[in-house]
Amino acid sequence: MEVARSNRFHIGFFGPCNAGKSSLLNALVGQDEAIVSDMAGTTTDVVKKNMEISGVGPCVLLDTAGYDDQSELGLRRVDKTRKEAARVDLAILVLGAYDSQALADVQEWKRHFERAGIPQIYVLNKADLFADATGQAALWADALQMPCLPVSAHQHQGIDTLLARITEVLKQKDEIEDLTGNLAQPGDSVLLVMPQDIQAPKGRLILPQVQTLRNLLDKQCSVMCCTHDRMADTLKLLSAPPSLIITDSQVFPQVRALCPPESRLTSFSVLFARYKGDIPTFLQGAAVLRGLRPGARILIAESCSHTPKNEDIGRVKLPRLLRAKKGNELQIDIVAGNDFPDDLRPYDLIIHCGACMFTRRHVLARIAAARAQGVPITNYGIAIAELNGILPDVVYPG
Repeated sequence: MEVARSNRFHIGFFGPCNAGKSSLLNALVGQDEAIVSDMAGTTTDVVKKNMEISGVGPCVLLDTAGYDDQSELGLRRVDKTRKEAARVDLAILVLGAYDSQALADVQEWKRHFERAGIPQIYVLNKADLFADATGQAALWADALQMPCLPVSAHQHQGIDTLLARITEVLKQKDEIEDLTGNLAQPGDSVLLVMPQDIQAPKGRLILPQVQTLRNLLDKQCSVMCCTHDRMADTLKLLSAPPSLIITDSQVFPQVRALCPPESRLTSFSVLFARYKGDIPTFLQGAAVLRGLRPGARILIAESCSHTPKNEDIGRVKLPRLLRAKKGNELQIDIVAGNDFPDDLRPYDLIIHCGACMFTRRHVLARIAAARAQGVPITNYGIAIAELNGILPDVVYPG
Protein backbone atom coordinates (compact mmCIF):
# COMPACT_ATOMS: atom_id res chain seq x y z
CA MET A 1 0.00 0.00 0.00
CA GLU A 2 1.41 3.41 -1.04
CA VAL A 3 2.51 5.58 1.90
CA ALA A 4 0.61 8.87 1.93
CA ARG A 5 2.76 11.92 1.15
CA SER A 6 1.70 13.45 4.46
CA ASN A 7 3.57 10.62 6.21
CA ARG A 8 6.78 10.94 4.19
CA PHE A 9 9.87 13.03 4.89
CA HIS A 10 9.88 16.03 2.55
CA ILE A 11 13.26 16.95 1.07
CA GLY A 12 13.40 20.23 -0.87
CA PHE A 13 15.99 21.24 -3.46
CA PHE A 14 16.63 25.01 -3.49
CA GLY A 15 19.07 27.15 -5.39
CA PRO A 16 19.55 29.68 -8.19
CA CYS A 17 18.43 29.10 -11.77
CA ASN A 18 20.58 26.59 -13.66
CA ALA A 19 22.35 25.32 -10.55
CA GLY A 20 21.28 21.82 -11.53
CA LYS A 21 18.54 21.16 -8.96
CA SER A 22 16.45 19.14 -11.43
CA SER A 23 19.48 17.15 -12.63
CA LEU A 24 20.43 16.37 -9.05
CA LEU A 25 16.90 15.22 -8.19
CA ASN A 26 16.89 12.98 -11.29
CA ALA A 27 20.25 11.51 -10.28
CA LEU A 28 18.98 10.68 -6.80
CA VAL A 29 15.74 9.15 -8.09
CA GLY A 30 17.40 7.40 -11.01
CA GLN A 31 14.66 8.62 -13.36
CA ASP A 32 14.00 11.72 -15.46
CA GLU A 33 11.25 13.06 -13.21
CA ALA A 34 12.15 16.75 -13.51
CA ILE A 35 12.61 18.53 -16.83
CA VAL A 36 16.24 19.54 -17.37
CA SER A 37 17.34 22.44 -19.59
CA ASP A 38 20.10 25.05 -19.83
CA MET A 39 17.38 27.70 -20.15
CA ALA A 40 16.75 29.63 -16.93
CA GLY A 41 13.30 29.19 -15.44
CA THR A 42 12.64 25.68 -16.75
CA THR A 43 11.18 24.62 -13.41
CA THR A 44 8.04 26.75 -13.12
CA ASP A 45 6.18 24.88 -10.42
CA VAL A 46 7.15 22.53 -7.63
CA VAL A 47 7.82 19.02 -8.92
CA LYS A 48 7.32 16.24 -6.37
CA LYS A 49 8.58 12.66 -6.57
CA ASN A 50 8.06 9.84 -4.08
CA MET A 51 11.01 7.58 -3.33
CA GLU A 52 12.39 5.29 -0.65
CA ILE A 53 15.76 6.06 0.94
CA SER A 54 17.46 3.11 2.59
CA GLY A 55 17.77 3.67 6.32
CA VAL A 56 15.21 6.50 6.27
CA GLY A 57 12.10 5.16 4.54
CA PRO A 58 9.51 6.88 2.34
CA CYS A 59 10.35 10.41 1.24
CA VAL A 60 9.15 13.10 -1.16
CA LEU A 61 11.71 15.03 -3.20
CA LEU A 62 10.66 18.56 -4.18
CA ASP A 63 12.24 20.40 -7.09
CA THR A 64 11.65 24.16 -6.84
CA ALA A 65 12.05 27.16 -9.12
CA GLY A 66 15.31 29.13 -9.00
CA TYR A 67 15.24 31.64 -6.18
CA ASP A 68 17.12 34.32 -8.18
CA ASP A 69 14.54 34.65 -10.97
CA GLN A 70 13.76 38.39 -11.08
CA SER A 71 11.16 38.34 -13.88
CA GLU A 72 7.56 39.21 -13.02
CA LEU A 73 6.49 35.59 -13.37
CA GLY A 74 9.68 34.46 -11.68
CA LEU A 75 8.90 36.46 -8.54
CA ARG A 76 5.60 34.59 -8.27
CA ARG A 77 7.48 31.31 -8.64
CA VAL A 78 9.91 32.37 -5.91
CA ASP A 79 6.96 33.16 -3.64
CA LYS A 80 5.71 29.58 -4.12
CA THR A 81 9.22 28.32 -3.41
CA ARG A 82 9.28 30.26 -0.13
CA LYS A 83 5.98 28.70 0.94
CA GLU A 84 7.29 25.21 0.16
CA ALA A 85 10.48 26.01 2.05
CA ALA A 86 8.56 26.32 5.33
CA ARG A 87 7.18 22.80 4.99
CA VAL A 88 10.22 20.64 4.23
CA ASP A 89 11.98 18.40 6.73
CA LEU A 90 15.33 18.91 5.03
CA ALA A 91 16.58 21.61 2.66
CA ILE A 92 19.28 20.81 0.10
CA LEU A 93 20.79 24.03 -1.25
CA VAL A 94 22.37 23.50 -4.64
CA LEU A 95 25.18 25.98 -5.32
CA GLY A 96 27.10 27.14 -8.38
CA ALA A 97 30.26 29.21 -8.74
CA TYR A 98 31.17 31.21 -5.65
CA ASP A 99 30.74 34.99 -5.82
CA SER A 100 29.49 37.77 -3.53
CA GLN A 101 25.95 37.97 -4.98
CA ALA A 102 25.48 34.20 -4.90
CA LEU A 103 26.70 34.22 -1.29
CA ALA A 104 24.27 36.98 -0.31
CA ASP A 105 21.36 35.04 -1.86
CA VAL A 106 22.17 31.76 -0.17
CA GLN A 107 22.83 33.43 3.19
CA GLU A 108 19.30 34.86 3.10
CA TRP A 109 17.88 31.37 2.55
CA LYS A 110 20.18 29.93 5.18
CA ARG A 111 18.75 32.36 7.74
CA HIS A 112 15.22 31.45 6.63
CA PHE A 113 15.79 27.74 7.22
CA GLU A 114 17.59 28.31 10.51
CA ARG A 115 14.69 30.42 11.85
CA ALA A 116 12.32 27.60 10.92
CA GLY A 117 14.56 24.96 12.52
CA ILE A 118 14.99 23.12 9.22
CA PRO A 119 18.31 21.28 8.74
CA GLN A 120 20.28 22.04 5.58
CA ILE A 121 22.77 20.28 3.32
CA TYR A 122 24.88 22.34 0.91
CA VAL A 123 26.16 20.87 -2.34
CA LEU A 124 28.30 22.28 -5.15
CA ASN A 125 26.73 20.73 -8.25
CA LYS A 126 28.36 20.41 -11.69
CA ALA A 127 31.66 19.69 -9.94
CA ASP A 128 32.93 18.11 -13.17
CA LEU A 129 32.91 21.57 -14.82
CA PHE A 130 35.17 23.23 -12.23
CA ALA A 131 38.96 23.17 -12.55
CA ASP A 132 39.15 22.98 -8.76
CA ALA A 133 35.79 21.77 -7.42
CA THR A 134 37.29 20.96 -4.01
CA GLY A 135 38.56 24.53 -3.71
CA GLN A 136 35.20 25.99 -4.74
CA ALA A 137 33.39 23.80 -2.20
CA ALA A 138 35.89 24.92 0.46
CA LEU A 139 35.13 28.59 -0.33
CA TRP A 140 31.42 27.96 0.18
CA ALA A 141 32.01 25.95 3.35
CA ASP A 142 34.17 28.69 4.87
CA ALA A 143 31.71 31.46 3.99
CA LEU A 144 28.63 29.57 5.21
CA GLN A 145 30.30 27.82 8.13
CA MET A 146 28.66 24.64 6.83
CA PRO A 147 30.11 21.63 4.99
CA CYS A 148 29.67 21.76 1.22
CA LEU A 149 29.71 18.53 -0.81
CA PRO A 150 31.03 18.64 -4.40
CA VAL A 151 28.80 16.51 -6.61
CA SER A 152 28.16 15.94 -10.30
CA ALA A 153 24.66 14.84 -11.25
CA HIS A 154 25.83 14.39 -14.87
CA GLN A 155 28.65 12.00 -13.98
CA HIS A 156 26.93 10.63 -10.85
CA GLN A 157 29.88 11.70 -8.67
CA GLY A 158 29.24 12.23 -4.97
CA ILE A 159 25.62 11.02 -5.18
CA ASP A 160 26.20 8.14 -2.77
CA THR A 161 27.90 10.54 -0.33
CA LEU A 162 24.92 12.88 -0.57
CA LEU A 163 22.48 10.03 0.06
CA ALA A 164 24.49 9.00 3.12
CA ARG A 165 24.37 12.57 4.44
CA ILE A 166 20.60 12.79 3.84
CA THR A 167 20.16 9.53 5.77
CA GLU A 168 22.32 10.80 8.64
CA VAL A 169 20.36 14.06 8.97
CA LEU A 170 16.87 12.56 8.72
CA LYS A 171 17.67 9.85 11.25
CA GLN A 172 18.16 12.63 13.78
CA LYS A 173 14.70 14.09 13.16
CA ASP A 174 12.42 14.16 16.18
CA GLU A 175 9.42 12.50 14.57
CA ILE A 176 6.44 11.01 16.38
CA GLU A 177 5.91 7.52 15.02
CA ASP A 178 3.42 6.12 17.53
CA LEU A 179 0.04 7.70 16.82
CA THR A 180 -1.70 6.51 19.99
CA GLY A 181 1.41 6.81 22.20
CA ASN A 182 0.93 5.67 25.79
CA LEU A 183 -2.86 5.47 25.47
CA ALA A 184 -2.76 1.93 24.10
CA GLN A 185 -0.65 -1.04 25.12
CA PRO A 186 -0.47 -4.60 23.72
CA GLY A 187 -3.57 -6.56 24.70
CA ASP A 188 -5.75 -3.49 25.33
CA SER A 189 -9.29 -3.47 23.98
CA VAL A 190 -10.12 -0.34 21.97
CA LEU A 191 -13.42 0.81 20.52
CA LEU A 192 -13.34 3.09 17.47
CA VAL A 193 -16.51 5.12 16.97
CA MET A 194 -16.56 6.18 13.33
CA PRO A 195 -19.56 7.96 11.79
CA GLN A 196 -19.89 7.10 8.11
CA ASP A 197 -21.58 10.31 7.00
CA ILE A 198 -21.74 12.08 3.67
CA GLN A 199 -18.16 13.30 4.07
CA ALA A 200 -16.75 9.77 4.26
CA PRO A 201 -15.37 8.57 0.91
CA LYS A 202 -17.55 5.87 -0.64
CA GLY A 203 -16.20 2.40 0.05
CA ARG A 204 -13.27 3.68 2.11
CA LEU A 205 -12.37 4.96 5.57
CA ILE A 206 -10.83 8.39 6.03
CA LEU A 207 -7.07 8.51 6.58
CA PRO A 208 -7.07 9.19 10.38
CA GLN A 209 -9.28 6.14 10.93
CA VAL A 210 -7.06 3.96 8.75
CA GLN A 211 -3.85 5.10 10.44
CA THR A 212 -5.28 4.68 13.94
CA LEU A 213 -6.58 1.21 13.16
CA ARG A 214 -3.22 0.15 11.73
CA ASN A 215 -1.37 1.58 14.73
CA LEU A 216 -3.55 -0.36 17.17
CA LEU A 217 -3.23 -3.59 15.22
CA ASP A 218 0.55 -3.17 15.12
CA LYS A 219 0.42 -2.85 18.91
CA GLN A 220 -1.55 -6.11 19.10
CA CYS A 221 -4.59 -4.44 20.58
CA SER A 222 -8.08 -5.91 20.21
CA VAL A 223 -10.04 -3.41 18.13
CA MET A 224 -13.77 -3.12 17.53
CA CYS A 225 -15.36 -0.51 15.26
CA CYS A 226 -18.88 0.91 15.11
CA THR A 227 -20.84 3.96 14.06
CA HIS A 228 -22.02 6.26 16.82
CA ASP A 229 -25.65 5.12 16.51
CA ARG A 230 -24.52 1.53 17.19
CA MET A 231 -22.25 2.34 20.13
CA ALA A 232 -24.66 1.29 22.91
CA ASP A 233 -25.34 -2.09 21.28
CA THR A 234 -21.64 -2.60 20.61
CA LEU A 235 -20.73 -2.02 24.27
CA LYS A 236 -23.26 -4.69 25.26
CA LEU A 237 -21.37 -7.20 23.11
CA LEU A 238 -18.19 -6.74 25.16
CA SER A 239 -17.54 -8.75 28.30
CA ALA A 240 -15.78 -5.73 29.84
CA PRO A 241 -15.66 -2.02 29.00
CA PRO A 242 -12.93 -1.13 26.49
CA SER A 243 -9.74 0.37 27.86
CA LEU A 244 -9.93 3.20 25.35
CA ILE A 245 -12.62 4.74 23.15
CA ILE A 246 -11.54 6.83 20.16
CA THR A 247 -14.26 8.81 18.43
CA ASP A 248 -14.77 11.26 15.63
CA SER A 249 -14.80 14.71 17.26
CA GLN A 250 -18.12 15.69 15.73
CA VAL A 251 -19.96 13.10 17.87
CA PHE A 252 -18.02 13.80 21.06
CA PRO A 253 -21.13 14.62 23.17
CA GLN A 254 -23.07 11.50 22.12
CA VAL A 255 -20.08 9.24 22.72
CA ARG A 256 -19.21 10.86 26.05
CA ALA A 257 -22.76 10.22 27.27
CA LEU A 258 -22.33 6.49 26.59
CA CYS A 259 -18.70 6.15 27.67
CA PRO A 260 -18.34 3.71 30.61
CA PRO A 261 -16.56 5.16 33.67
CA GLU A 262 -13.78 2.57 33.24
CA SER A 263 -13.02 3.65 29.67
CA ARG A 264 -10.78 6.54 28.67
CA LEU A 265 -12.01 8.82 25.90
CA THR A 266 -10.20 10.64 23.12
CA SER A 267 -10.69 11.47 19.45
CA PHE A 268 -8.88 10.96 16.17
CA SER A 269 -8.31 14.71 15.96
CA VAL A 270 -6.79 14.80 19.44
CA LEU A 271 -4.41 12.00 18.45
CA PHE A 272 -3.40 14.05 15.42
CA ALA A 273 -2.95 17.13 17.59
CA ARG A 274 0.18 15.45 18.90
CA TYR A 275 1.10 13.41 15.81
CA LYS A 276 1.04 16.41 13.49
CA GLY A 277 1.19 19.37 15.86
CA ASP A 278 1.67 20.43 19.47
CA ILE A 279 -0.92 19.58 22.14
CA PRO A 280 0.19 22.13 24.81
CA THR A 281 -0.12 24.95 22.25
CA PHE A 282 -3.52 23.68 21.10
CA LEU A 283 -4.77 23.47 24.70
CA GLN A 284 -3.72 27.08 25.30
CA GLY A 285 -5.59 28.03 22.14
CA ALA A 286 -8.72 26.21 23.25
CA ALA A 287 -8.68 28.13 26.55
CA VAL A 288 -9.24 31.32 24.54
CA LEU A 289 -12.70 30.03 23.64
CA ARG A 290 -13.84 30.49 27.24
CA GLY A 291 -13.46 34.26 27.15
CA LEU A 292 -14.06 34.91 23.48
CA ARG A 293 -15.39 38.43 22.94
CA PRO A 294 -18.60 39.07 20.96
CA GLY A 295 -17.79 39.65 17.32
CA ALA A 296 -14.42 37.91 17.58
CA ARG A 297 -12.85 36.81 14.31
CA ILE A 298 -11.93 33.14 13.91
CA LEU A 299 -10.02 31.41 11.13
CA ILE A 300 -10.91 27.78 10.41
CA ALA A 301 -8.14 26.07 8.42
CA GLU A 302 -8.63 22.77 6.60
CA SER A 303 -5.63 20.88 5.23
CA CYS A 304 -7.45 19.26 2.34
CA SER A 305 -9.25 20.97 -0.51
CA HIS A 306 -12.56 19.35 -1.34
CA THR A 307 -15.99 20.17 -2.67
CA PRO A 308 -18.09 21.19 0.36
CA LYS A 309 -21.02 18.91 1.12
CA ASN A 310 -23.99 19.16 3.43
CA GLU A 311 -22.98 19.03 7.10
CA ASP A 312 -19.28 19.48 6.36
CA ILE A 313 -17.52 19.57 9.73
CA GLY A 314 -15.21 22.50 9.04
CA ARG A 315 -17.57 24.61 6.94
CA VAL A 316 -20.92 23.84 8.58
CA LYS A 317 -20.85 21.91 11.85
CA LEU A 318 -17.97 23.69 13.61
CA PRO A 319 -19.15 27.23 12.67
CA ARG A 320 -22.65 26.29 13.80
CA LEU A 321 -21.34 25.00 17.13
CA LEU A 322 -19.18 28.09 17.62
CA ARG A 323 -22.10 30.43 17.05
CA ALA A 324 -24.43 28.36 19.23
CA LYS A 325 -21.96 28.54 22.13
CA LYS A 326 -20.41 31.97 21.56
CA GLY A 327 -23.02 34.04 19.71
CA ASN A 328 -24.04 34.78 16.17
CA GLU A 329 -21.82 37.89 16.06
CA LEU A 330 -18.71 35.78 15.49
CA GLN A 331 -16.85 36.42 12.24
CA ILE A 332 -15.65 33.11 10.80
CA ASP A 333 -13.33 32.80 7.81
CA ILE A 334 -12.55 29.42 6.24
CA VAL A 335 -9.49 28.46 4.19
CA ALA A 336 -8.48 25.12 2.72
CA GLY A 337 -5.35 23.45 1.41
CA ASN A 338 -2.37 25.77 1.04
CA ASP A 339 -4.51 28.92 1.30
CA PHE A 340 -3.27 30.10 4.69
CA PRO A 341 -2.98 33.89 5.26
CA ASP A 342 0.45 35.42 5.71
CA ASP A 343 -1.04 38.04 8.04
CA LEU A 344 -2.83 36.29 10.92
CA ARG A 345 -3.09 39.32 13.20
CA PRO A 346 -6.73 40.12 12.36
CA TYR A 347 -7.77 36.85 14.01
CA ASP A 348 -8.53 36.19 17.67
CA LEU A 349 -8.15 32.43 17.21
CA ILE A 350 -7.18 29.86 14.58
CA ILE A 351 -8.84 26.44 14.63
CA HIS A 352 -6.95 23.93 12.48
CA CYS A 353 -8.16 20.56 11.30
CA GLY A 354 -6.41 17.34 12.31
CA ALA A 355 -4.09 17.84 9.30
CA CYS A 356 -4.02 14.23 8.16
CA MET A 357 -3.10 15.50 4.67
CA PHE A 358 -0.18 17.66 5.89
CA THR A 359 3.25 16.75 7.16
CA ARG A 360 4.09 17.53 10.76
CA ARG A 361 6.61 20.11 9.58
CA HIS A 362 3.85 21.89 7.63
CA VAL A 363 1.61 22.14 10.70
CA LEU A 364 4.48 23.21 12.96
CA ALA A 365 5.29 25.97 10.47
CA ARG A 366 1.72 27.25 10.78
CA ILE A 367 1.90 27.04 14.57
CA ALA A 368 5.18 28.99 14.50
CA ALA A 369 3.63 31.65 12.25
CA ALA A 370 0.67 32.02 14.61
CA ARG A 371 2.93 32.19 17.66
CA ALA A 372 5.19 34.80 16.03
CA GLN A 373 2.16 37.02 15.37
CA GLY A 374 0.64 36.48 18.82
CA VAL A 375 -2.42 34.60 17.58
CA PRO A 376 -3.61 31.54 19.57
CA ILE A 377 -4.18 28.32 17.62
CA THR A 378 -5.97 25.06 18.42
CA ASN A 379 -7.37 22.12 16.46
CA TYR A 380 -10.79 20.68 15.71
CA GLY A 381 -10.89 17.92 18.30
CA ILE A 382 -9.62 19.99 21.21
CA ALA A 383 -11.83 22.96 20.30
CA ILE A 384 -14.96 20.79 19.97
CA ALA A 385 -14.27 19.12 23.32
CA GLU A 386 -13.84 22.55 24.94
CA LEU A 387 -17.04 23.92 23.37
CA ASN A 388 -18.99 20.90 24.63
CA GLY A 389 -17.53 21.17 28.14
CA ILE A 390 -15.91 17.74 28.06
CA LEU A 391 -12.26 18.69 27.59
CA PRO A 392 -11.37 17.64 31.18
CA ASP A 393 -12.68 14.14 30.35
CA VAL A 394 -10.46 13.72 27.29
CA VAL A 395 -7.12 11.90 27.49
CA TYR A 396 -4.06 12.87 25.44
CA PRO A 397 -1.32 10.63 24.04
CA GLY A 398 2.17 11.04 25.37
